[in-house]
Amino acid sequence: MNHYHTLVNKQKTYFRTGITKDVTYRIDALQRLRDAIRKNEQSFIRALNEDLNKSEFEAYSTEIGVVLEEIRFTLEHLRSWVKPKKVKTPITHVGSNSFIYAEPYGVALVIAPWNYPFQLAIAPLIGAIAAGNCTILKPSELTPKTSEVLGNLIEDLFPEEYVSVVQGGVEASQALLNEKFDYIFFTGSVPVGKIIMEAASKHLTPVTLELGGKSPCIVHEDANIKLAAKRIAWGKFMNAGQTCVAPDYLYLHKKIRNEFLEQFKEITKELYGDKPLNNPNYTRIVSKRHFERLQTFLNNGELFMGGGSNEVGLTIEPTVLTNITWEDSIMQDEIFGPILPVIEYEDLSDVIEGIHNHPNPLALYIFSESESIQRDVLNDVSFGGGCINDTVYHIASPYLPFGGVGSSGTGAYHGKGSFDTFSHQKSVLKQTTLFDIPFRYPNVRNGLKKLKFFLK
Repeated sequence: MNHYHTLVNKQKTYFRTGITKDVTYRIDALQRLRDAIRKNEQSFIRALNEDLNKSEFEAYSTEIGVVLEEIRFTLEHLRSWVKPKKVKTPITHVGSNSFIYAEPYGVALVIAPWNYPFQLAIAPLIGAIAAGNCTILKPSELTPKTSEVLGNLIEDLFPEEYVSVVQGGVEASQALLNEKFDYIFFTGSVPVGKIIMEAASKHLTPVTLELGGKSPCIVHEDANIKLAAKRIAWGKFMNAGQTCVAPDYLYLHKKIRNEFLEQFKEITKELYGDKPLNNPNYTRIVSKRHFERLQTFLNNGELFMGGGSNEVGLTIEPTVLTNITWEDSIMQDEIFGPILPVIEYEDLSDVIEGIHNHPNPLALYIFSESESIQRDVLNDVSFGGGCINDTVYHIASPYLPFGGVGSSGTGAYHGKGSFDTFSHQKSVLKQTTLFDIPFRYPNVRNGLKKLKFFLK
């Protein structure tokens, strides 16, 4: 365990040399990371297939491609982001100039999850490097092959005092959390997020927590039904539902219930075939424990479609459950699997009330052609981020910071948001020495009167 202490101290010493603050050094590191990812693309695709049975299309589109685009965007803008920003100065500070400097925190700890084991490890690392930090990366032990390829890649690219990967299970994470980091970035479940925040509080370490929760998807009576069905099926069943921003459950208007569900069934067949369990490109559930947890939900409500599973292959068919209420066990926690429960509604106020009675979701999706319906939902519900007439797609834009609110997380990243997350905003006032403003001093005659006049 002392090894981690030595590693953190090594990185702190390296950070204090100032080399990681040099923008050319950061750009070079990101370029080398990009080139190494391209070179090892097939190794990552094989590893993701071995760990989760991800198809080449899904591995590239949701993991590798996203990360390469993030690096490209960061390299394009980094030189402008690192420049001190000149800001306005009030009349009370006449003679001075004001600046905001973005400075790195120091040594960052990034703890990544298993559901997108490449993307959710590398995307925060891009931000940490761009901001000028040293980083210790802890990938998930539940996706060992991807973690191994990731570890080898980083080891070949960077000295361990700059970027290092620590392999291992819960004990490794706990040992790392005992160390004093300058920043902690965690992606994972709400219960573990609480443990991270508690550990960080002992050293007053700032954190970003990318958590989850039950993300609602509302399909109103005026929605474009065919497109809604297609986009919801895509967002829900991608990665076998193991996506933190997947539509967790459906609020479906009674008037369009039957039409929507029939469309949804057809679309799902188009995407995954008549027998998804025999589809060689269908993603599996990460572990037996998660598979068994998901199995317990299959007797909730009424089975509309799917429901089949393969215990040996750890796969569960795309499934829809109807006649669900908030009392059902599937509605108690985030599902994180290819099962979509449906709650019917007539009045939108019941939907908003239902969401309000539960923790803030990470994402929310509303399908409606009405501007006023869209506005009502956006104004009345607090959530991390989301889409109107789509699902999941918002997280792929570098211009939209991605993160949660309340129990779905704190802080955000992607694009400049990643650079800002790993940077402290240092405010500096540069004062003139050519003259001095006298009335700020207590010995000036009628000082208070002048001060009140000036500050009114």
